[in-house]
Amino acid sequence: MIEVAPLSYGVIFKKAFSDIEIFKAFVKAFLNIQLEIDKVEMEKAYAEPIGNIASRYDLFAEDSKNRIIVDIQHVRYTDHYHRFLHYHCAAILEQAANYNEYIPNLTVYTLVVLTSGDQHKRDISVIDFDPKDLQGQPLAEVSHKVIYICPKYLNANTPVPYREWMQAINDSLDGEIEEANYTQAEILKIFNLIQLDTVSAQERAAMIDEKREQAYGDDKYQKGVAEGEARGEAKGEVKGKIQVAKALKAEQVPINIIVKTTGLTKQEIEVL
Repeated sequence: MIEVAPLSYGVIFKKAFSDIEIFKAFVKAFLNIQLEIDKVEMEKAYAEPIGNIASRYDLFAEDSKNRIIVDIQHVRYTDHYHRFLHYHCAAILEQAANYNEYIPNLTVYTLVVLTSGDQHKRDISVIDFDPKDLQGQPLAEVSHKVIYICPKYLNANTPVPYREWMQAINDSLDGEIEEANYTQAEILKIFNLIQLDTVSAQERAAMIDEKREQAYGDDKYQKGVAEGEARGEAKGEVKGKIQVAKALKAEQVPINIIVKTTGLTKQEIEVL
């Protein structure tokens, strides 16, 4: 048993998966692609934003020989499905040098690792861009793909190539790992990289900052949910009043009585 820094921290996740051998092995397991790369970029961003949102990629590698871009994202956002679909599409659109080039030079794959779990509780979810006929058969025209990976929901039906990786990520979250449960060299290398006694002072500081941001984000999210529910209730109440007013108006009930009954103004009732 060894003590490790949890892979739920972005700084620790990037420390491990920015290693070329680990990155390539992870991609091989989930995409069955053997990358030929000599670097993995961290915090990759394009000079000019695509659309109104600046996309930033946690881990990014481009294999020009095999015409592939792979982006691995580690997230704790509530909007991760939409956010990383946007990032994925930005990586496709960035390749368009001019309006005539609709077919990008490189295929884009995005792997999103959700260490905190997800409301849908699925181990693997996929956005597959390839068109399919009405029988569900793909046309093999578009290879771009987004894969959402939730190690927390690993189960007996999870494909075998994914299992050891997902188990390793999930096992790290409590800060302890039993190395004897693992055989893959690249996964054992991860454990060496994230051992607690090898974490630098700078990395520990970044972990503390992440924990504070996460706590703030959770509070902000809960506040947003509460406000949204309140707005929804208020909107529903107004909608109900309007329906009552319309029904009374149809029965030719005097407007002053409708005002007293619904609480709507005379002007609001007159335009119904």
